[in-house]
Amino acid sequence: MSDLTYPIEGFAPAPAESLIGLTLDDPRVPTPSFIIDDRKLEANLERAKARAKALGVTLRPHLKTHKSIKIARRQMVSPEGPATVSTLAEARYFAANGVKDLIYAVGIAPQKLAEVERIRALGCDLKIILDSEEAARLVSDYCMVKDVEIPVLLEVDVDGHRSGIQPESEDLLKAARALTNGAKLVGVLTHAGDSYECKTIDAIREAAEAERAGIVRAAERLRAEGFLIDIVSLGSTPTLMFAESEEGVTEIRAGVCALFDLFMTNVGACSMDEIAGSVLTTVIGRQTAKNRVITDSGFLAMSRDRGTQRQKKDYQYGVVCLMNGEPVEGDKLLLTGTNQEHGIITIPEGTDLAQEHFPVGLRLRILPNHACPTVAPYAHLLLVRDGHIVDVIEHVRGWE
Repeated sequence: MSDLTYPIEGFAPAPAESLIGLTLDDPRVPTPSFIIDDRKLEANLERAKARAKALGVTLRPHLKTHKSIKIARRQMVSPEGPATVSTLAEARYFAANGVKDLIYAVGIAPQKLAEVERIRALGCDLKIILDSEEAARLVSDYCMVKDVEIPVLLEVDVDGHRSGIQPESEDLLKAARALTNGAKLVGVLTHAGDSYECKTIDAIREAAEAERAGIVRAAERLRAEGFLIDIVSLGSTPTLMFAESEEGVTEIRAGVCALFDLFMTNVGACSMDEIAGSVLTTVIGRQTAKNRVITDSGFLAMSRDRGTQRQKKDYQYGVVCLMNGEPVEGDKLLLTGTNQEHGIITIPEGTDLAQEHFPVGLRLRILPNHACPTVAPYAHLLLVRDGHIVDVIEHVRGWE
């Protein structure tokens, strides 16, 4: 499971697979570890599939949250895809594991085109995205020099959240016309990132309709100019959950809905009980005068994402749970601070909790604010069912 080598015999840690069958309170299970509740995971995966089916669109899940082929095979509609990735390392990993229909959903950097070509040579139909005439010409030049074909989707900006071309902009047609010499326009793509800022379900539904209308309008304009647009792709977890119509759309992408997190709880896309991922941590000390408990889950274990700070409920760096996954005191006990390897739990006033409830060595679980960056650094993920580790899941890390 690791690329590290240990020249001293007997120095290497026990293989991760040896954890299978252990309970989370077994001292052989390291902390921090990222834990996935298998029952909750399965329910979340099935919910996403059901939503896509009800909307009449293909589900192209974004695999960036877990980055694991084992979970991907359960999440995708077939072992070959379709699916979405956010790095070329993910694209290469999933292609090598038999996924043949991928979109690399980050604007292409020119120096990455050689790797795109190599991954496509593995038999994977890897598609890229871009949002300017300038980028389109660079891809076209590469295809001409290398005499290769690379399928391209134009990224469309439906809400001003991040990147993309506005649906009514003349730049949309300019970018499309600049795709030549094997750079083949196959579709349009958008991400309604502003749906994450919605405060009500009605607002999410409005964002979903704006997303749908914007991307369909972009497709219509391109078709009117004679371009063949096979893929009309949109998606975010909130809009997947609450869209009322996806007429004119061919596929929907969503990623964090596999695990969910506290940010999605605040948005209303899930309940706290549906969050499948958590960080296993150990109490390692205390600051009695400040009524604080110290854990071994610092910001490298939890990420520094503070997205809930601007939402209706600020969960600081995570909600503290018992070993069975039940939040302590509802959602009142939080990871209130982090250093690199130290997590800080502040015991709140107005509860019956006290320092003696948190002895050194006690194990806890913490629900993350944002699952994607929290999962990313872990060497492997622990799949748990009925309190026992049932699988140790590899996943890909890094960018290249």
